[in-house]
Amino acid sequence: MTGWVLRDLLDLVLPEACAGCGLPGGLLCPECRTALAAPARVRWPDPVPAGLPTPWSVAAYDGPVRAAVVAAKEHGRSRLAGPLGEALARAVLAAAGRDGAAGAGLLLVPAPSRRAAVRARGHDPTLRMARRAASAVRSSGPLVTVAPVLRVARRVLDQAGLDAASRAANLAGSLSVPGRLVALVAGRPVVIVDDVVTTGATLTEAARALSAAGAEVVAAATVAATSRRTPSSPEA
Repeated sequence: MTGWVLRDLLDLVLPEACAGCGLPGGLLCPECRTALAAPARVRWPDPVPAGLPTPWSVAAYDGPVRAAVVAAKEHGRSRLAGPLGEALARAVLAAAGRDGAAGAGLLLVPAPSRRAAVRARGHDPTLRMARRAASAVRSSGPLVTVAPVLRVARRVLDQAGLDAASRAANLAGSLSVPGRLVALVAGRPVVIVDDVVTTGATLTEAARALSAAGAEVVAAATVAATSRRTPSSPEA
């Protein structure tokens, strides 16, 4: 039995601590859920990497939101894909609506996780969130499909501690769409999805790889953005 399955079973039979604040209150207590309830907004990094698609996020990456994302990724609380995916869906809808792609057979392409990380975690949290987001978007009407077509093409350094320029250099040319999967995205509108945007380097590299495969990258959507971002209004 994998670790995340065991954790989910324990969550069902033991008093559950909120992933946001740690107090008793279920998966996410009502107060911490409100941190994920804001409308999606455009949040640009500073500096803005050349080629970064317009990045939409719901929340700042701090407090209960940061705790919930870390719990989903690193602590095996896979059921958090539900509320995090629903927040991500609002960012997707905002991004797709702004670019007129909401009714055009939109593809959600998750940022890829390293195979070693997926093995260690026992699941791919970003892919889980993307699938939950797609389900939530479809309940609102637009037809969307999750297309996990991006692959890590070469080894990269751990991004922790790297500044914006170093992250961009570290990731340059690191992602690709395998030839057998190009037909899935060529000529299709795409929103790239991830849990958090930090410097924008991952989203920029993902956009480059998808554009090289013939996809029409219309925007990016994440649950949260780090505090270095300055939110702008959707009209900006």
